[in-house]
Amino acid sequence: MFRRVSRWAVAVPLSLTLAAGLSGCGSSDPATSASPAASASASEAPSNAATTLTVFAAASLTGTFTELGKTFEAAHPGTTVRFNFGSSATLAQQIVQGAPADVFAAASPATMKTVTDASLAAAPVTFVRNTLQIAVPADNPAKVDDLADLADPKVKVALCAEQVPCGAAAVKALDAAGLKVTPVTLEQDVKATLTKVELGEVDAALVYKTDVIAAEGKVEGIEFPEAEKAINDYPIATLSGAPAPEAAKQFVDLVLSQQGKDVLTKAGFQAP
Repeated sequence: MFRRVSRWAVAVPLSLTLAAGLSGCGSSDPATSASPAASASASEAPSNAATTLTVFAAASLTGTFTELGKTFEAAHPGTTVRFNFGSSATLAQQIVQGAPADVFAAASPATMKTVTDASLAAAPVTFVRNTLQIAVPADNPAKVDDLADLADPKVKVALCAEQVPCGAAAVKALDAAGLKVTPVTLEQDVKATLTKVELGEVDAALVYKTDVIAAEGKVEGIEFPEAEKAINDYPIATLSGAPAPEAAKQFVDLVLSQQGKDVLTKAGFQAP
């Protein structure tokens, strides 16, 4: 159902959700799937039992979590980590609607609250923070220098939709600057917003600093002071009824460890 690394939002038909609930585990072994022991924690399962850990994570975590996933698999032979990357708001709704997952890492406390309010997650922990930059094509054809330039109707701007964390942060930053910006497109996650800049379809976009860094020179990042008014905290939590609860806890521990912090800060995330 999930690809190893994906930005697309996963639609979960009710029949598949029910089937996942009945199977009760992430193993690909039919015999294991039928066993009552499949719902037991990984520490109680045989050491050679196959485990699938499903992590729902904000699109801006794609690079760092993919790296941490490989680290986790190497340290836990027999475990496969599958990611669903996308808009935190969309992922939260999928979890509430019954999508089977073990861990949720959101780009804002508000989107995590959707899940905790439904009693579907343990107490979340803030593990990083992220700030906005103006992303422009490498040659900066519109000669954008600061946030005020985005209010020029001649400048084509892409923003994240307001209901997703990068969009909510953009609204805060623009409000702090007293600016009115009319975007030519509203995207459902930060990766899609940045892609508009990379393809030259827009002159500028408000995205996370980490995404500018991950673009590796395809875009230029411009800092602006109002970004400090719109910093996003990223919470992570294991999910109630997780098919692989022990693996979920271990993955969260990795993210919170010094090794996890090193990967995240190298990508441009800030310590909470």
